[in-house]
Amino acid sequence: MFRLTSTKLRTRIPLLQQQQQQLRRGQSTSSNQQTLIEKIVQKYAYQQPANKRIRSGDFIVLKPEHVMTHDNTSPVINKFKSIGASKIDNPRQPVFTIDHDVQNKSPENLKKYSRIEAFAHLQDVDFFPPGRGIGHQIMVEEGYAFPGSLMVASDSHSNMYGGIGCVGTPVVRTDAAAIWATQRTWWQVPEIVKVELKGQLPLGVTGKDIIVGLCGNFNQDEVLNTAIEFVGEGVKMLSIDERLAIANMTTEWGALAGVFPIDKTLIEWYYDLLAKREALAEIKTHSGPPPSHPRLSLERIKALGRVGEELRADEDAYYSKTLTLDLSTLVPQVSGPNSVKLSTPLPELEAREIAIQKAYLVSCVNSRLPDLAAAAEVMKGKRVADGVDFYIAAASSVVQMEAERAGIWSTLVAAGAKTLPAGCGPCIGLGVGLLEKGEVGISATNRNYKGRMGHPLAQAYLASPAVVAASAVAGKICGPNASSVPSDPSNFKPQIKIVEHPKPTRISSPYKADAQSTEPLLPNFPAVFGGPLVFAPADNINTDGIYPGKYTYQDDITPEQQAEVVMENYDRSFAQTVRDLYPSSSTETLPLPNDKNLTARAHRSRLTGNGVVLVVGRNFGTGSSREQAATALRNAGIPLVIAASFGEIFKRNAINNGLVCLESRELVRFLETQFAGQTKDGSTVVTHWNLSLDARSGKLELFDPQHSSLKEPAVFQLQPIGNSVQEIFVAGGLEGWVKERI
Repeated sequence: MFRLTSTKLRTRIPLLQQQQQQLRRGQSTSSNQQTLIEKIVQKYAYQQPANKRIRSGDFIVLKPEHVMTHDNTSPVINKFKSIGASKIDNPRQPVFTIDHDVQNKSPENLKKYSRIEAFAHLQDVDFFPPGRGIGHQIMVEEGYAFPGSLMVASDSHSNMYGGIGCVGTPVVRTDAAAIWATQRTWWQVPEIVKVELKGQLPLGVTGKDIIVGLCGNFNQDEVLNTAIEFVGEGVKMLSIDERLAIANMTTEWGALAGVFPIDKTLIEWYYDLLAKREALAEIKTHSGPPPSHPRLSLERIKALGRVGEELRADEDAYYSKTLTLDLSTLVPQVSGPNSVKLSTPLPELEAREIAIQKAYLVSCVNSRLPDLAAAAEVMKGKRVADGVDFYIAAASSVVQMEAERAGIWSTLVAAGAKTLPAGCGPCIGLGVGLLEKGEVGISATNRNYKGRMGHPLAQAYLASPAVVAASAVAGKICGPNASSVPSDPSNFKPQIKIVEHPKPTRISSPYKADAQSTEPLLPNFPAVFGGPLVFAPADNINTDGIYPGKYTYQDDITPEQQAEVVMENYDRSFAQTVRDLYPSSSTETLPLPNDKNLTARAHRSRLTGNGVVLVVGRNFGTGSSREQAATALRNAGIPLVIAASFGEIFKRNAINNGLVCLESRELVRFLETQFAGQTKDGSTVVTHWNLSLDARSGKLELFDPQHSSLKEPAVFQLQPIGNSVQEIFVAGGLEGWVKERI
């Protein structure tokens, strides 16, 4: 533990100076310009004032079109019941798709699936049984996810819906239960990044190569916890199936959404989809006209032209950065081993003669009809190499039916492919065919983290379906046609570029919050948050650092005990420091706590907004989804955490439990400068400064009560605390918020 005072005297108001300069340059912040994502979110922001435009960073109440849950529907049901709910508010909003553990025929698993199905029938919710397919594929092919809409799912690959111009983003199970009960939850609109795809793909290079290349070449968290919009002439050249694959793997890239435009290619794809669905319906009915589809109709598809015109980014919309990839410089890419941040041009790996034992054409990213067709084209008349197991599973039963009718499925089976039911299977590490110790596998899936697809000492690579098929035939990592790529290694590196854009201000000079930058305060919500400032400067402090895993499953641990071990794996003296700065005893006269899950310090900070304020580095709370990482901080008497950025699941768990989280890179940079050379990972700086945050305007002031190291207040502009967060905070957390509304 270091107790430091700043030796620097940079005490000017740094952010206000920058903002005033921007205003003098004419950078207006009251503009009505919006990105595509902001426009779509605007439609789904519940009770949003008509004159208030959605911006990245805003906290909103979100009422999504649909919420999808899969095998985790069972714990969501338990959470739904535990908060006192009994009836789903809008049965047409949720969709249940059983897809993860479909190979498991144990009595326990079958009983779980039966309970989910019975609950669906009781609540009149659409239910798709095991074997029907992967939930994300079902959401697209059944028209739940649709261009211009917004979807959530309790699964990280909800990003996939962005391939059809639909904002898809993940939520945690508590959020899903809240949506069932009230049709809504809260959301903070992410920072929005533009990804420009220039040029045209060379022959033999696919959409999968694009996203593998993006993950491997922009691998310094450039898009972490952002929402991505894909633009550029290269987008027009991509099929919808390629767009779905790219959007799907924006999850592995670190983003919370990845959205393509609503364009002519997409509209034509929907006409084809409608024709195929009608043809399948005719086969099933045998006579009479096919039944109309409840969501896919000619009228709805015809309207997409107008929707695409209305929902396009404005010319001067703000993006935090622009990333550019020249597609014409891309060669086939292979990800790994065991990391999506490492991508290698295929020709380099071919030269290494890497033998494989397993190959996989499965998952929601690359097992649609064109993917199966690409693999079948490579394998036609050939056989899987001796010593290699090649597993295939269609993304859905509809895809498998189409593949069977086209002769694609039989070609793959004749080549020696081993078939699995439509579902997640090996991609999630479930069922048969997992990698064993020492084995090497190549897969058309989306994740190759160590141990995900089998043994931790196996190696997993990711590639396009054609490369996976060619590798299965050759018994080593290779492409279907080595001569289709450049022979000069200097041509293997794709041309990329990144440009960061200054964040526009929302305030005018010298300090006057405009209508777009203030939030009305709810009764009982603190007008000001403040107290002693402690600074934990490390980046990527994970949930185990905040709340050690050895305590996670001790169900009898008390709130007071949580507070005693908070940040133990980061700084063992952290809890004592917080107790010294914000002791339990107080001269304040406050109502007694009625929540057994709160310590006295947490109760006091919840009522007053006072406590220790923690400022941290980038990606705070990365790692597991344990809620105790948030509740331990809250119970220590910390009402507010400010970070350069947060792990998204931690942020959701924190706000769901009444811990306010705000982001300010400027504040973190300022503190890093003030204490440069005096901090290190695993240390906490006690600044001897106090912090005060105006909840309504987002104005933050740092001041030194002793006037020793900070002669004047340092002022920063943060996001005002939105109404949605205020409601949850006042209710004592999301569960309390839901109980007030059922």
